[in-house]
Amino acid sequence: MNRLGASALTRWIIGIVVGLFFLIPLVATLLYTFRAQDGSFTLKHWAALGDPAQASVYQPIWTGLGNSLILAVVTVLIVLLLLAPTMILVNLRFPRLRPVFEFAVLLPITIPAIVLVVGLTPIYLQIGRSLGTGAWTLAFAYGITVLPFAYRSIQASIDAVDMTTLAEAARSLGAGWFTVVLRVLAPNLRQGLLAASLLSIAVVLGEFTIASLLNREVLQTALVVVQKQDGWAPAMFALMALAFSFLLLLIIGRAAGGRSGKADS
Repeated sequence: MNRLGASALTRWIIGIVVGLFFLIPLVATLLYTFRAQDGSFTLKHWAALGDPAQASVYQPIWTGLGNSLILAVVTVLIVLLLLAPTMILVNLRFPRLRPVFEFAVLLPITIPAIVLVVGLTPIYLQIGRSLGTGAWTLAFAYGITVLPFAYRSIQASIDAVDMTTLAEAARSLGAGWFTVVLRVLAPNLRQGLLAASLLSIAVVLGEFTIASLLNREVLQTALVVVQKQDGWAPAMFALMALAFSFLLLLIIGRAAGGRSGKADS
């Protein structure tokens, strides 16, 4: 009983320390957005976001946010339509290739973003000539950046499911491979796919180095531009982006939990 009590106490201490580690900077940032230059508290910085006279100041942020949301959608599609089916194929048909595939997928996390950009620059010169220089083209680079995070999330779900038995059962009933992947395996990998999508969105919304060096306008680069005119705007939009990510996490968690509950019943 003492060991159980100590263990519970340890978990509470770790939880409180980790919570404060994340909470204190957020609270400090929030208080900063309410501070006036004379040190008093005010709402004018938040009210300025809806002021038509300040619309031109904040326009880069709205443009960058729109570009980042488009990038998030395209990056998630890359993860769901390219990475996930490839992982299923490797695990079902080519299990011996899994160590090599895993090494290749996890490699981007070991490469600094600035080094990655040096290698991508010649490629993006060709992309610019053929597809244009729109911000959405960054999805190809972001698709590489999110690979390690998305892979771990999806692989955890794959390891928890007997995909071979499910696939063979579906095939024995006459289902084609497209039906097997879409209607049999994907629902059982729902939690991993949702987690991979959330991580991809979080990476895209927070990425700065690649977009800056490749001269694309996204949310993070726009915040740097606007900061020169309004020092409070980046803090406010950063808080809103975090709130959006947290809300998205709750929605995805509820959706995954709801589906799991239905499956268990």
